[in-house]
Order: sequence, then structure tokens, then C-alpha cells
Amino acid sequence: MVDSQYYLPNDIGISALDCGEAFRLLSPKEQLYAHYLSRAAWYGGLVVLLQTSPESPTIYVLLQKIFRKQPPAQLEAVATAAGLSSEEYQAFLVYAAGLYANMGNYKSFGDTKFIPNLPKFKALVWESQAYKENPGEIETLWNSCSHFLYSLEDKQKQLGLGNKGITTYFSGNCCLEDAELAQKFLDSKNLSAYNTRLFKKESDGKRCYEVRLAETPCSMFEFEDASFSVQRGDYAFLMEKVSQNLEKAKAYAANENQAKMLEEYIRSFTYGSVDAHKEGSRFWIKDKGPIVESYIGFIESYRDPFGSRGEFEGFVAVVNKAMSARFAQLVSSAEVLLPELPWPTAFEKDRFLKPDFTSLDVLTFAGSGIPAGINIPNYDDIRQTEGFKNVSLGNVLAVAYATQKEKLTFLDEKDKDLYIKWKGPSFEVQVGLHELLGHGSGKLFVQDDKGKFNFDQAEVRNPETGELISSWYKGSETWDSKFSTIASSYEECRAECVGLYLCLNKQVLSIFGHEGEEAEEVIYVNWLNMVRAGLLGLEFYTPESKSWRQAHMQARFVILRVLLEAGEGLVTLSEITGADGRPDALITLDRSKIHTVGKSAIQKFLCKLQVHKSTADVEGGRALYEGYSAVTSDGSHNFLQFRETVLLRKEARKMFVQANTQIKGEAVELEEYESSAAGLVQSFIQRFPEDAEEVEAQLLELASRDATCWVHRPPSKRL
Repeated sequence: MVDSQYYLPNDIGISALDCGEAFRLLSPKEQLYAHYLSRAAWYGGLVVLLQTSPESPTIYVLLQKIFRKQPPAQLEAVATAAGLSSEEYQAFLVYAAGLYANMGNYKSFGDTKFIPNLPKFKALVWESQAYKENPGEIETLWNSCSHFLYSLEDKQKQLGLGNKGITTYFSGNCCLEDAELAQKFLDSKNLSAYNTRLFKKESDGKRCYEVRLAETPCSMFEFEDASFSVQRGDYAFLMEKVSQNLEKAKAYAANENQAKMLEEYIRSFTYGSVDAHKEGSRFWIKDKGPIVESYIGFIESYRDPFGSRGEFEGFVAVVNKAMSARFAQLVSSAEVLLPELPWPTAFEKDRFLKPDFTSLDVLTFAGSGIPAGINIPNYDDIRQTEGFKNVSLGNVLAVAYATQKEKLTFLDEKDKDLYIKWKGPSFEVQVGLHELLGHGSGKLFVQDDKGKFNFDQAEVRNPETGELISSWYKGSETWDSKFSTIASSYEECRAECVGLYLCLNKQVLSIFGHEGEEAEEVIYVNWLNMVRAGLLGLEFYTPESKSWRQAHMQARFVILRVLLEAGEGLVTLSEITGADGRPDALITLDRSKIHTVGKSAIQKFLCKLQVHKSTADVEGGRALYEGYSAVTSDGSHNFLQFRETVLLRKEARKMFVQANTQIKGEAVELEEYESSAAGLVQSFIQRFPEDAEEVEAQLLELASRDATCWVHRPPSKRL
């Protein structure tokens, strides 16, 4: 019997992102700008299929061809004729919606594979109009993906490198040693790994690597005992589509910064230049307070098993002015709040570069998933010295964190009503602090290529040891390249700790409109939410490989461990028996000790995190972080047993339905869809109306080009 964690439940939450009012308030010029930016984002988002798994592009094309001939309402009669029950047809729609929402057949949050919860998938395909009109084409698609559609062999259960899982950032014969060598090579050539993939071959007993990007004509290099070729043209067709639409958007740019930003993005996606994307990001930072906000490119490195390569994403959103006013107040208070953080002044940036911090209603978010907040760009050299922007995605928060009492696991009954009432407001505070003063704080000690230091070697001391600083970042080294596999989660943990620590500040809570007893409720629920999230995080740990599959949830588990270790009854975690007679768990937080025991524990831990980060102390940082990340049955809590309980009672993560825009005559029209699996599917049927077949053909060509690079066992049986 298949573990239920590999199925998406038929009753999974699906919500439409409401952006109708925000879009209609835009001027015709702004609507056109938003439309073409959205088109660029959606084309680029298809890259994620290629970045997720070898079979994802083929499954996507198969579904698109079926639904284009018969949308969900029409296909239901076909399903009945094929012998599917209404529940089985719903499972089919949910699987398709899941593939579209995650841009692949692995969950964007957790990196676990999901498979169809029905055995009659093939019967439905064979009854479809798409099959009847072109049986050869559909059968070829089915035969190339059907085994991997259902396969749950150990390596295919989750994303990972080497024997830990599947990844298309590296060829199947790569391991951690290859990733480390490639990173050294890229550093030596001052190349970023953000928009690369790595392919390995053997030639006469020598390791030969192909670094796939789109930057320069093929170049050959010898490095250590291996050879490297740098190849151009990865994702070329899709990048061309992105650039064409950015060029159209440029005609409707509101100002020179937007126009220059788009020019640099086009150059980046045409030639694969990370430097051009960084230049575009500089113009983006300068574009203060735009009505239509957008960012696009190879951005987040969460899903690269080595932690250096960015997944493609692009978003387009409209500013929510009322909520943005609160965030502007937080920005204005930042220089007062930053000194409150528990590290010496020398470990903070020389100058706080006041960023834009806006609340946005998402029109388009193309990629594998939609976050609640973002701090970008992720280029540390820009963030440290030139600035950054923060965004909170208001219409995502509005639906993603709506909580029902009956769904609340692991909380005491007396906490549930409070949790429901204050979860939204407390999370708004946490997101604001996490993005602005979490990701936006802290200094990296650097020695540049000319030997110049950005700190005083003779004066700055490590607050943990009292000794002078003895390690730092050199030349082209970055946070991601140095801390690699733990970088993303470590940084999320640091930002979450900043949020917990500074939410205790009355000034912060006042900015968000919370005073007195109400402020204390917000603090309590914010901390309670964090410790509960730490327990829920165990879903995203794989015992077989002793690895974490989700950066944020690993971070929250680490924080739970820190607060449990603080003792004095601050946090208690108990195994209990639920009302249904099955294993359950209960987590409680003593609110009277948050300002004392809790604050002290976070203060000490947060300082350690920052010191290791600032000083490029990889060895110390790893020892600290991996120690708290360990999930064992030893000690005062059997976390492996708690993991089984979490899996038993887990809730599926919500999916979002997004609108489409299309030009009719001279106007841009917004097409919105119902909050259902069928609505989500319908949105994707209509996403590429002009050139769907060409896009699908190119996707298949890109996928087949590298088909031999992914190591899969041959099918053991026909499905």
C-alpha cells in the first residue's frame, strides 16, 4: 500500500488569488505593462518543469493536450465512460492541478514526489479526444512518462543529489564531490552558479564536466584533475519568449529605471549573463514605489541540492497602498531597531540602505510555488552595499493562512480560538520583521580581489570567543558558495529568529496597530505558531537519507529545539492519544516566560548564527546548525516517533488559482477562475493560447535532449 504522503487528497484546499479590484484600478498603460510582464513570467515559469524532474515536461504536455481538446467539464463524461468514479475523476483533476501548481511532479514545499491517486489514468487517456485524434502522439507521450508517473523507487521519492534523490540541476552520475569541485571551478573563473546546470562524463578515465548556461560560446578549461566546458543555450527557446515579452513591456515602462531594468534582464536572458541580471536588479532597487512591481529570473536556490543554483520564477503584482503604509513605518524605524539585535555594531552593515517595503496583490507568480513574503535580490554583494526590496504578498496571506479550528493539530483546546483570531495579524508582523530586518540585517566580512578588507582586522572581535576575527569571505566567495547545502535553511532560521526576537518590541507592534493586551496576544500566537511549525516541520525530514527537504521547515524545527533546550517549562512537547484512539501530540508554550527564558535563548542562538555567517566560519556554522537539525530517537524527545505522528495527522498545503490577462482590441482583460482543481486546470489551458503547440514541442525537445543524462532504473512492470 502506498504511503498517503505521496497522494494529493481530493479535498485539498484550493483558493483563487483575488486581484480583480487591484488590476481594474490600473491605468490602461499600467495594465499593458503588467500583461507583458506576466507573459514573460509564465513562459519563464515553464523552465521549472525542466528543473524539477526528467518526466515533468512530458507529463505537463500530455495533460495540456488532453485538456485543450476537452476541458474539465467535458472530460468528466469521458472519465465515466472509461470506468472512473466521480472520486477517481476528482483525483485525476487534483493530480493535474498539483502538477500545474508545483510546475512538476514534486511538491514545491517539501520536494516530495506526488503520484496520481487512481489506477485508471491510462484508461482515461485512451478514451480522450486527444488520443482518438492522434493516438500515435499520445501513446508516445504516455510510454515515455507512465512508469515515472507512478514510480516510488527510493531514489525517486524526493529531490536530492546522488543516492539521496532526483535532481535535474546535475546529471544522474554526479555526487556532492562533483558539486563541490564545480563550485571551486566556477569561483576560480568568477562565474555564478545561479543559472547553471552540471553534466558529467568520463573520457579516458578523466572526469569531464559540462557547465550548462547561456553566457558565452563554448569554452574549454582544465581545472585540478578534470576538464570543464562552458556551454551556451540552456532553455534557449523559453528564454527567447521571456525576452520578447520583456521587450514589449518596455514600451509601457513608467520611468527610465524600469526601462533600463528590462533592458538588462533581456540581455541576461539572451546571453545568460548573471552580471546583466545583477545590473537589472540595481535598476530595480532604484525604482522606488512602483504601482506595478515585478521581478524575474533564476532566483531562489532552495531546490538545488548543493544550494547554489537558482530556480526560475517571475512575479507581477499591484501595490496595496494601505498595508504598504505600515511597512513604510517599519522601514523608517529600522535604524532604531537594528541596534536591538544581539550582535556587536561591527557585525551590522555600515549603513542601512532603506529599501522599498510594500504589500502587493499578486497578479502573476510563475514558478514552483508562491511565498508569503520576499526579500530580494539574493546577490549578497548588492544587498550589502547597494540595497534591496521587501515585499509582502497580501492576497496570498489573506487565503493561505486562513485557519479553521477543526484543522488545528497539536494545540491545546484553550489555545485554538486565540490561534484562529491572531494567526493572521501575528504572521503579518513576523513576515515584515523576517524580510526587512531578518534578511536585511547583518554584515559579511569580506576581503576583495585587491586585498582590501571591509572591517578593521585589528579591532573587530568575535563576541563568542573574544578573539580577533580570523576568517572571512575572499574574492568571489559568497554566502551560498561557502555554506552551500545549509545556506538557504540557515539564513531562513536567522531571519525567523530576528522576527521572534523583535516582535517583543512594543514599538514594532505599535507600527502594526497592536497595543496593550492585544500586543501580548500577537506575541504569544507568533511564538506559539513558530513552535508548532517546528513540530510540523518533521514531515519534511527523510530518515533514510537523514536529510531535510524544505529550508523553512528545517529552520523552524531548529528553533523548536533551541526553545525546548531552554528548559524551565517554556515549551513542552508530549506524546498523547487522540480522541480517535490514534497517536497524537500536544505542544504548549508558557506565555509568562516568553520575555525572559524565551528571549534569552533566541538572543544567544541568534548571535551565534550571525557570527558564523559574518566570519564565513563554515565549520562552526555547520556544527551548530546540523546539531540542532538532527532528528533522532535519543534524548528527552523521540523526534522520529513524533515524525510518524505528524505524518499521520498532516494537512495538505493549499494550492492557488491565478488569473490570466489577454489583449482584446486595445484593452487588457482579466480572466479569473473558480477556486477548484477544475478552475486551476482551466487557467493553464488558457495560459498559452497563441502558441501552445509550439511551446509544448520545444519543451519535449529540451527534455529529450538530456534524457540519457538522468539515471533511472528501467521499468520493472507495465502500468
